[in-house]
Amino acid sequence: MAAHMGALRPLLRRAASSRLFRQIHSSPVCADKAKVRDVVEQALRTAPASYPREFAQNRMMEEDDADIKMLADLGINTKVVQHNASPGTLYNEALHYERGSEILSTGALAAFSGQKTGRSPGDKRIVDEPSTSADVWWGPVNIKLSPNTFKINRERAIDYLNTRERLYVFDGFAGWDPNYRYKVRVITSRAYHALFMHNMLIRPTAEELANFGEPDYTIYNAGAFPANRATEGMTSGTSVSLNFASGEVVILGTEYAGEMKKGVFTIMNYLLPKKNILSMHASANEGRNGDVTIFFGLSGTGKTTLSADPERALIGDDEHAWTDDGVFNIEGGCYAKAIGLTREKEPEIWDAIRFGTLLENVVFDRRSGKVDYDDNSLTENTRVSYPLEYIPNAKLPAVAGHPSNIVMLTCDAFGVLPPVSKLTPSQAMYHFISGYTAKVAGTEMGVTEPTATFSACFGAPFMVWHPAKYAELLAEKMAKYNVDVYLINTGWTGGSHGEGHRMSLKDTRAIIDAIHSGELSRVEYENFPRFNLQVPKSCPGVSDPKILMPNKTWSDQAAFEETAKKLAELFKENFNKFSDGCSEDILAASPE
Repeated sequence: MAAHMGALRPLLRRAASSRLFRQIHSSPVCADKAKVRDVVEQALRTAPASYPREFAQNRMMEEDDADIKMLADLGINTKVVQHNASPGTLYNEALHYERGSEILSTGALAAFSGQKTGRSPGDKRIVDEPSTSADVWWGPVNIKLSPNTFKINRERAIDYLNTRERLYVFDGFAGWDPNYRYKVRVITSRAYHALFMHNMLIRPTAEELANFGEPDYTIYNAGAFPANRATEGMTSGTSVSLNFASGEVVILGTEYAGEMKKGVFTIMNYLLPKKNILSMHASANEGRNGDVTIFFGLSGTGKTTLSADPERALIGDDEHAWTDDGVFNIEGGCYAKAIGLTREKEPEIWDAIRFGTLLENVVFDRRSGKVDYDDNSLTENTRVSYPLEYIPNAKLPAVAGHPSNIVMLTCDAFGVLPPVSKLTPSQAMYHFISGYTAKVAGTEMGVTEPTATFSACFGAPFMVWHPAKYAELLAEKMAKYNVDVYLINTGWTGGSHGEGHRMSLKDTRAIIDAIHSGELSRVEYENFPRFNLQVPKSCPGVSDPKILMPNKTWSDQAAFEETAKKLAELFKENFNKFSDGCSEDILAASPE
């Protein structure tokens, strides 16, 4: 009976306004149970033919012959294939087939990625083969994988995809500049993943899709199926493996959607520098006069937040490239952190959460559909993915001129670095190669005090070449286009994490505004000892000028000096592995 009632409910809802339904509930015959039973039985008999999913499924199968053949050439024989399906179709698929999917009060779709709620950088592998091996910076970031193991993983992924009753394919582009864009095909078993890549890749027009042809790269996402730990080169049930020679990415053992995004970024970090183009883990925006600012930064430093400025056009929030013509966004959408999200702090991101937006691993009330953005019980890494055009002031196409300013963001949990300092070219190279930020207590198991994190080029997990390759490209372009560079600390002031407090977002925005207006270039500067950074004595809009010189915010000066010395030593220790390939000028930019 419960199964019958489940099938009946959609019909009864549709019938609520029908004459027959009104008669049953308003006329004297409502007491006649026999007649009510007759109507219910009739509704149940007609339910299968009336159920809308059946029609949609039949229509899809009739129209998808070409899509099925496209996969058959890869050895995938699934009979139901959704190719570049609309968000509405993917909503329906996710709601019907995927646990944890719900439509929220904003119209966004909630999805759950399962056990993995973040990337697994230790499980990334790159195939070691003759045509590309000499290009790759091998080590803990780029771990070698044999061609044979890749073949095993690829077959394992295809075998899994062949067990699925339905698959989703999305064809899109990486790179807004048509001169440097690449075609990417994603094959996945989850509608959630297809919607994610619909948002994150650049969506082709109908004509572009019709003429898409063969992709430059194909991603096989079989993340619901684990890698075989006994296979050579596998250290867990998770594997993200890239083969530059064959143009393929294979994902096993993780359903976290961000692996696809960063897989594409890794590909671009290999391909673009070969063309003398700098790929950047950075956000970018443009002022009304065409002035462009690049924001380098690791996760949690404010890269997305600070580039979303109502007074400036957003070029993109995470991945960009710098050519001889200017800057372009690699992606078609944004992937922002959602933890602690409020409209007051981030109105552009808040307002982008609507139909077509994907909220990943958030906690919400199933009755009201309202999200609790402060709830981190599933993960600290809650995320929101939306198309770039959901930002009202997005620049489309996402292509712009050369930058006037570069901002290097760090979240210094030691409370030592100034909220803003202007860098010389040598210091800019030093801090770019260092890529410093800090983890704080509580964000990871075992972290009980601030822990320095250095990620070369502000994106080491995604860099393929040696960091010097990217640094040389940056230095060349900075010199050619006369770019000003600033180091901005969005971390702690008045003490380390646990003693001081986080920099005010209002103050940080005031600093960014002063950079854009040119006011910060006209104020007087003074030297910040030990790190030898030039710090402004004043900045328009900052609540208290005292915060500009960090030691002035500490009550215990001896503690400040001890902490500053500790951080300086960490910088020097990290840079030792790069010193052989750096000039004397860059080495001289090291803290004392």
